[in-house]
Amino acid sequence: MSFAITESITWVGKKDWEIRKFHGEEYSTHRGSTYNSYLVRDQKIALIDTVWAPFADEFIRRLANEIDLAKIDFVITNHAEPDHSGALPALMKMIPETPIYCTANAVKSLRGHYHQDWNFQVAKTGDRLSLGGKELVFIEAPMLHWPDSMFCYLTEEQILFSNDAFGHHLASEHMFNDQVDRCELYQECIKYYANILTPFSRQVTKKIKEFVGLNLPVKMICPSHGIIWREDPLQIVNQYAAWADDYQENQITIIYDTMWNSTRIMAETLAAGIRSSDLAVTVKLYNAARSDANDILTEVFRSKAILVGSPTINRGILSSVAAILEEIKGLGFKGKKAAAFGSYGWSGEGIKIISSRLHEAGFALVNEGIRTLWNPDHKSLDGCYEFGSSVADQCPFATKQNGA
Repeated sequence: MSFAITESITWVGKKDWEIRKFHGEEYSTHRGSTYNSYLVRDQKIALIDTVWAPFADEFIRRLANEIDLAKIDFVITNHAEPDHSGALPALMKMIPETPIYCTANAVKSLRGHYHQDWNFQVAKTGDRLSLGGKELVFIEAPMLHWPDSMFCYLTEEQILFSNDAFGHHLASEHMFNDQVDRCELYQECIKYYANILTPFSRQVTKKIKEFVGLNLPVKMICPSHGIIWREDPLQIVNQYAAWADDYQENQITIIYDTMWNSTRIMAETLAAGIRSSDLAVTVKLYNAARSDANDILTEVFRSKAILVGSPTINRGILSSVAAILEEIKGLGFKGKKAAAFGSYGWSGEGIKIISSRLHEAGFALVNEGIRTLWNPDHKSLDGCYEFGSSVADQCPFATKQNGA
């Protein structure tokens, strides 16, 4: 299936309704995804990105039905990761001399992936490629989210092809942002930012300022995954600017795992203590062993503080909690607070381990944490309740209004 975006631009990508795990098993895609490829027709014809390798043969067949492949004058590779470039080997067998425009780092990546020495043309910020009546303007975007990434901008049409930036994993029968459920769309956008782009927030801020400084009007943003932004397209740019600025909502997230329910009971009591305060704060609880890790990380991104709990086992912590802490560390969240909790039977090192890992991840510890021996009794639960309330008091939450 192809889809006309404008008179001169055709979407020739692939909707993947079935995929539920991306980047191997690292990223959950509850709503599927798309691999967006764009055919731009003018006096010259350019193909912007391809699709993931499992769909390469299908992509080539459909593209050949859309246009004689020999008439493609330029291939633009905004990013060399295989979900965008996977069909390149099959395509280049058909048009081996066609120039591929990409960054210098993308040349290295493409050679590393496919071991081919195609007709690479290195593109730098500000370089222009004439298609006849229109031009493609290249904009390097390193670490959004790979060193090789770039955007390209189509003059006259005023369309930005942004690759992974401003994208999301969402398959839909519709193609434009004004046609889909806004809540679903923004949930996938914030999840994508939280899990993939958070470590590069400083680069996001810099690139947005740089792009705004180019004074290029934007009528549409066409990312490489998900829905095309045509209604108020800069809304997602503005949202990225907010997310990149050490984003927080009025939320505390509690993450835990439990063996015999003692740590779960502590988690629920901590939540009750937080809610007891006269503060406007949302509390969310996640069992790390039973919840999707990317959903948890999205809630950490939203939060002003997190509480992380595990029982002590073999002088350590449960593997699900250790794993989510490792992912939290890798994302490099800024300006957030944290505390540890957990139950134990005899040695009790768990909260010290959690506290240490939270500190290493850049969180400000609000105190030394709280632990209980065996199954918490009434006194221990009272302590958890008070602990939860005290954590909320140490965060900058507004007071509730009108009894809310």
